[in-house]
Amino acid sequence: MLSNTPVQQCPYAPAESGAEDAATARADKAESNRGKPTLEFDRNTPYVDYVGIDTLLDLERPRTDEPAESAFIVTTQVMELLFPQVRQRWEAARDALEADDVPTALASLRSACNAQDVLNSSWGLLADMTPTQFNRFRDAFGEASGFQSYGYRKLEFVLGNKSAALIRPHKAMGGVVSELTELLERPSLYDAALRLLHRRGLPIPDAVAERDWTGEYEPSDEVERAWLEVYDDDRPGNELFLLAEGLMDVAERVTRWRHLHLMAVKRTMGGKPGSGGSNGLKWLARIAERDVFPELWSLRSTV
Repeated sequence: MLSNTPVQQCPYAPAESGAEDAATARADKAESNRGKPTLEFDRNTPYVDYVGIDTLLDLERPRTDEPAESAFIVTTQVMELLFPQVRQRWEAARDALEADDVPTALASLRSACNAQDVLNSSWGLLADMTPTQFNRFRDAFGEASGFQSYGYRKLEFVLGNKSAALIRPHKAMGGVVSELTELLERPSLYDAALRLLHRRGLPIPDAVAERDWTGEYEPSDEVERAWLEVYDDDRPGNELFLLAEGLMDVAERVTRWRHLHLMAVKRTMGGKPGSGGSNGLKWLARIAERDVFPELWSLRSTV
């Protein structure tokens, strides 16, 4: 029997129809071009408009005639573009862990590692910069310092390296302050992992699973023992073990990035004071020595 109930349209039909029309148009264009690229455009090429090439290249504005300054600016800009890519993947992993979805968290961590590898390789643009070259443009950027990067500060907050005081440099930037404050007050990626272990019955103390998220994480012997229980079952099917190693992949790349930063500074300016007011090399060395996800490192001495 035919029903009199009106047939409901699929909400995705317009998008699917549009995609089909676009695919047909591309096929028609390829056929009319006989398989060759289009060579005639009435205005900017679609590629230039889509990627914003003109705007992008206009952002490279050296303040001196030293050619090495261009590499310095481009390296910094590339890193700033990559910071959100890494952070979004870490946040996705954190949110998946809070939802007890370990497979999705693992996929996000793997994707984050790929982005981190690109980020770390960016230091190669500065690998051959000499102190003489650096000195020719260093005064031109005044007090500018990577320490002032809110993109990098967001990364550190998501990792769990938090401090309300580190929001202060951005107090004139209301939107940035709001975003950093939100990250400060939320569980970090590592907090989310520990909360998951707690829910799975591992001996994570209540005070760790429900702590003041705005405070810096303090390593715990109890947390190390919980991770040791995870490592006692290293079967490929143990998703908590896979999570531990996925977090280690992230942590290792963070440590590598910090050491590459340290070496770049040591090579170009040695032990001179930093532009942002710190003692430069000593400050970076202290940061590089701090372990991300500390118990995952310390347990390796006892497992």
